[in-house]
Order: sequence, then structure tokens, then C-alpha cells
Amino acid sequence: MASPPLSRRQTLMALASLPLLPLSGPVLASGPVLVPRPLVFPRDHGSHNDTRTEWWYLTGHGRTREGRELGFQVTFFRSRVDPAQGLRSRLAARQLLFAHAAITDVQNRRLWHDDRIARWNGEPPGDPLPAVFASEQDTHVVLRDWWFRREAGDRYRTEVAGDEIGISLRAEPRQALLLQGDKGFSRKGPDPEQASFYVTHPQLTVTGQLRLGRETLAIEGSAWLDHEWSEAILHPDAEGWDWIGMNLFNGDSLTAFQLRRRDGSALWTGGSFRPAAQGQDPLAGLRFGPQEVRMHGGRRWTSPQTRASYPVEWTIDTPAGRFGVRPLLDAQELDSRQSTGTIYWEGLSDLLDAQGRPVGRGYLEMTGYASRLRL
Repeated sequence: MASPPLSRRQTLMALASLPLLPLSGPVLASGPVLVPRPLVFPRDHGSHNDTRTEWWYLTGHGRTREGRELGFQVTFFRSRVDPAQGLRSRLAARQLLFAHAAITDVQNRRLWHDDRIARWNGEPPGDPLPAVFASEQDTHVVLRDWWFRREAGDRYRTEVAGDEIGISLRAEPRQALLLQGDKGFSRKGPDPEQASFYVTHPQLTVTGQLRLGRETLAIEGSAWLDHEWSEAILHPDAEGWDWIGMNLFNGDSLTAFQLRRRDGSALWTGGSFRPAAQGQDPLAGLRFGPQEVRMHGGRRWTSPQTRASYPVEWTIDTPAGRFGVRPLLDAQELDSRQSTGTIYWEGLSDLLDAQGRPVGRGYLEMTGYASRLRL
């Protein structure tokens, strides 16, 4: 059963009493310690309402028939509301659901962005389906006219109807799921309780439409899906994180991240590399240990709105080799203080080999540059 939509003022009041919701990339655990367990699908594609935070995160890029390039991000978040867990009323908001959507218009050098937030009592969806829910049986998250779901054959569909943007996409797998970390259990810090369950589906083929204002564009391209859940609190020394998810043009896939101290040094790192030849094995490829990734920030861009300074170009050393990251547009900062309460940079970027040649494309995310993340 869905509660009425929150006003902006109600949203801010609700967020004032809750931990801020992490974004894509790493999450960290507190409270009950997560322990490794076998993941069971399709159940583990669904929502894990007993954990504090969770997201389903689709990013990618596409081209129109005329060759116009665009990037897109659709992220659905779930955040447990601890004070409401013991309440018996069906009106109790035991969970908050959020969604972010963004389109990078490379040609016109513009980032379009919208978001949503709604309360949910946490009860399983019935018939007819409620307006706001997250299924525990499989991927199916709904915030009224925004939704994301998994269909037969690991196909995904999403619809976003914003005031100025619209996203209608179908994503089909070319490869199998990728279980990050140790069979899907991903350490995110030096203490045992800092961990998450982390499942990726790289190398998705995408078709659909993107709407920018009154303009609707048909695209074809490639996408990347992350699903992650945890008891989420940053390590006390962590200022933020830097993360990439990259589909290489030859079918390989690369994940790399670091949790960053205030002085910019790495507190914890991780990631993975799966060659295309092993793309049908969820456990294949390299998993990077906490000292095996080095992320070096290069050229910086300063936001004219927030004055935050971001290293938008990177050199990344991994056990799979050295790579560079270069954005297709510098101005890809998202100000989501009205929903998740954060300012972060999330943008379409090229992956370069050691000689500076483009070998892939995906998304770079950077948090904690406008201010320290406070979860």
C-alpha cells in the first residue's frame, strides 16, 4: 500500500531524521554484520527489506540513427526507516523509495536530471499492484509512473516520465551476470562489518527512446546494471568514493573503486575484470584485492553551481592493466539535495588504454567532493 506523495518540505523533514542514502558504487555495512551466503535467483534480484539500503542502477549510452550520442542513468533506491519497523499500522512508512534519472546530451553539452521520492509500508504488492513498491521476489520497483523490472531471460525494462525528460528502454543480455567480490559478497572496508552483496550485469544491449523536453530520440547502445544491498555506513575515515563501471568494446568488463580519505588517499579499493571469452561464467575473471587498485586523479573541473572541484580525468592501475578515464562532458554534476540529500558527479565517460586510445565506455561516479558524505 502506497502512502500519498511527499511534498518537497516533507521530503526534507523525512530525510533529516534518516541516514543519507548512498549512491551507486560502494556501500558499507554497520549494525548487523553481513556474512557471505549463496545468492539465490530470482529471489536475490528482488528487494531485501531487512537491510538498510539497496539500489538497482542502470547506466549506459546510445546513438541515434543520425549518430547523435547520449548517455543515461536510471537508479532506484530503497532505504529502510528504522523507527517505523515495529509499527503495525498499514499506513506506517517502513521504507522510502527514491529514484534518479539523468540524460547526458553530448551534442548540446547539457545534463538533464530529475528525481522522485515516495513512502512505502513495505508490504508485498497485491492485485491490483500498488502505486509504490519494491518486490522481494524479483526486480520490480515502482514509483508511480517511474518503474524498473526484470523480465524472462534476464531482460530489463524501465520507464521514466519526468517533467522535462523521459526514458523508455529495453536491455537484453549478451553475457551472464557477474558476481562481484567473493561470489557476490563484496568487502568495502578494513573492518569485517563493512561489506555488501553486489551483483553486476555488464554488456547489455539497449534499445528505446529518450525524451529531452519536447524532443524524443530513438537510440541503440550498451548498458550496465548494478544491484547492491547492505547495512550502509561509511567507515569513519572515508570522505567519499570514486567508482567506474565500463563496458569495453571487445566485450570485456571493468569495475574499479576506491574509498577515499580526506587527504585523497585510498582507504579501500576493489573491482573486477571479466574477459569477453569468459562472459557466460558469473565467477570468471579477476577480482581486485584491497591493495591492487591505484586511482590517480588528473585534470579537474569546478562546478559553477556548488564550487566543488572534481578530478574528471583519471589514470587507474589494476591487475588487468592501466586504463584512463575521460568524460564526454565535464558538467555532469547532480544536485540531489531534495531527495537523497547529496551532491555528486555521475557521468558518461570513455575508457582509454595505456596509450590513450578509447577501448570502452561507461560511467564514472565521484562522491564527497562538495562535502563529506554523512550517512
